[in-house]
Amino acid sequence: MTEFYTVRVHHRQTGTNFSFRVPSDRYILHSGEQQGVELPFSCRNGACTTCAVKVLSGDLYQPEAVGLSPDLQRQGYALLCVSYARSDLEVETQDEDEVYELQFGRFFGKGKVTRGLPLDED
Repeated sequence: MTEFYTVRVHHRQTGTNFSFRVPSDRYILHSGEQQGVELPFSCRNGACTTCAVKVLSGDLYQPEAVGLSPDLQRQGYALLCVSYARSDLEVETQDEDEVYELQFGRFFGKGKVTRGLPLDED
């Protein structure tokens, strides 16, 4: 039996708030789009961070969110393109670069990438 839930979104980039209903067996992003809601997205496969949100309240299920580490998921981040609502939700859109930095920043904050040559060689 399909349950229906209300998703409340605070869209940080536009300063707007809106809500829409989603069935428990459909992706949140897809359900919102079918109702005319414009949310950020890119790959639609759970591999990037464009549609990332911070879950403020409620529960969701995102088994295909490969672009979001388990640690960030435990901290309350989710990818709407591959998330299913499991209760009424309140979420806040995130800046893609901010989430990307949380996800991968430890790898890119180490300085210039070289081609395997010591830094003092020309």
